[in-house]
Amino acid sequence: MPLDSLLVGTRVGPVVSEVDARWAMAYAAGIGDNLPCYMDTRRPDGIIAHPVFPVCYEWEAAGAIRAKSRVGLTKAEAARGVHATQHMILHRPVRPPMRISTTAELISIEQRKPGAYEVVRFESVDGNGTPICTTYSGSLYREVAVAGSDRPAEIPAPLTLTKLPSKPRAEIPVPISAGAAHVYTECARIWNPVHTDAAVAAAAGLPAIILHGTATLALAVSRIVEGEAGNAPERVAEIYGRFGAMVLMPSEVLVRIHARENVARGEAIFFEAISNEGGRAIRDGVIILRA
Repeated sequence: MPLDSLLVGTRVGPVVSEVDARWAMAYAAGIGDNLPCYMDTRRPDGIIAHPVFPVCYEWEAAGAIRAKSRVGLTKAEAARGVHATQHMILHRPVRPPMRISTTAELISIEQRKPGAYEVVRFESVDGNGTPICTTYSGSLYREVAVAGSDRPAEIPAPLTLTKLPSKPRAEIPVPISAGAAHVYTECARIWNPVHTDAAVAAAAGLPAIILHGTATLALAVSRIVEGEAGNAPERVAEIYGRFGAMVLMPSEVLVRIHARENVARGEAIFFEAISNEGGRAIRDGVIILRA
């Protein structure tokens, strides 16, 4: 059945999450990032969460809005939905303990050549209503049509690299363990069986379980924070990437940093992540650092 564009405007929330130090530390440990700012609870200002951590507290709202937006799809069609794009605007770091309220709204449905493409906007605030993160998350339902007219939304456009340099700024190999997806699932508290259950992955047509796209993104962000931001993750203001090639386990991902440019909002780091088989697991990646 088609994905009905009349579903645009569907909302859920607020969904309230209690983010404590244990959750934030587990997330960082799950991607092997042990910076003191993530782990040392003796710090005078306490710890902060990894820049990609918002995907954790957004997960419950994501599940709730998917339950509404997929109401007209068959089980097989819903299973063909894949995380396609991620654009996170980080207004300020998460500093546990923190109560975070997240609302989700389906803001766009469009027909693309591979299938139906939808975008959900997540808005997260603290107990005082102060913004923490705005995320635009795009999903593609392969070989699914759209019923009704396309309903695109005005979405902030990511920065693009005008010209690919002849030589990368840096290339960083990142080992991926055999149990990486299971560790990430439990530490992030994000459960999707295609990442941990071989039978479910096979039924979905996958060769094996695959690493979460957000895990690959977090691994790349960690290397960029280390190499380009002086191990200061609070400088990360925006993260964007398109998900592509599967990351199998065990394997290795190559984080390729193409360039660093001054932009109006700070400094932009352009990157991609290459799978062990040579596919682009993350393409058109860009991180904006605050000055």
